Amino acid sequence: MILVTGASGTVGKAVLNEVARSGAKHKAMYRSADEAVKAPTGTQTVITDFAKKETLAATLRDVDSVYLVCSPIPDLVQLESNMIEACLAAGVKHIVLNSALGAGDYAKSFPSWHRKVEDKLKSTGLPFTILRPNSFHQNVVTYFAPSIRAQGVFYSSMGNAKTSYLDVRDIAAVAAKALAGGEHSGKTYELNGPEPLTYAALAEKISKHAGRPVQYADIPAEARRNAMLDQGMPAWQVDALLDLQDYYTSGNGGTVDQLLPTLLGRQPITMDRFLAEFAGEFRSQAASA
Repeated sequence: MILVTGASGTVGKAVLNEVARSGAKHKAMYRSADEAVKAPTGTQTVITDFAKKETLAATLRDVDSVYLVCSPIPDLVQLESNMIEACLAAGVKHIVLNSALGAGDYAKSFPSWHRKVEDKLKSTGLPFTILRPNSFHQNVVTYFAPSIRAQGVFYSSMGNAKTSYLDVRDIAAVAAKALAGGEHSGKTYELNGPEPLTYAALAEKISKHAGRPVQYADIPAEARRNAMLDQGMPAWQVDALLDLQDYYTSGNGGTVDQLLPTLLGRQPITMDRFLAEFAGEFRSQAASA
């Protein structure tokens, strides 16, 4: 049986949908009953918290493979380590860990947290597959759509740096294959999308698909820091996001290779395809009503 953790999250939900479609016996882990009722038909659900170590053994009963993901919070290392230790005790045969691009060589921000979990997992001797994805197409909606709807502009401090976005549904397809183990066991996959885009180029694509003018405004990093703090974002998160931005502006996020299409057995979802599907997210409330 497969256990999908983080089943209400952006990637976890996509992995769960992929596993459910495959027909594999599975269950999904949620933190609340309100979220669990949204599980796909035929999915067994469990309400568990990584922080409550005493609950994890029951959650892992009869489980052979685990997809492990946690929200990017300061407790990530401890929470995922709790689950890894529980998997070891329960006799789980394979863990697919959702890590992050940069975990192999960047000693700051979220990638450094994920690297600690990777090292923990490897130290146990458990069979594993590690996924290190680049930024998601879905992040464009999450972080940029609100200001685009309101102002026709999105803001950051990326300059001309390029990012090879990929779709969480493609990550999920790779994760579902990896959960079966086999040739994917012991592998670490750095997953990049099919096209490196500057934020200015991204704005042009959004404009085309949304049918409205959209601009990217490059602002100083300190101005971005102040804006995030003014929005009520905690200081630790602001620091982590700006450190992560440094990783991308150093030229580390624009790689394009053939690994993802090879793993998928098809071409990845492009940014154009994604934006055509979700064009309404970038239109004004009046236009989309």
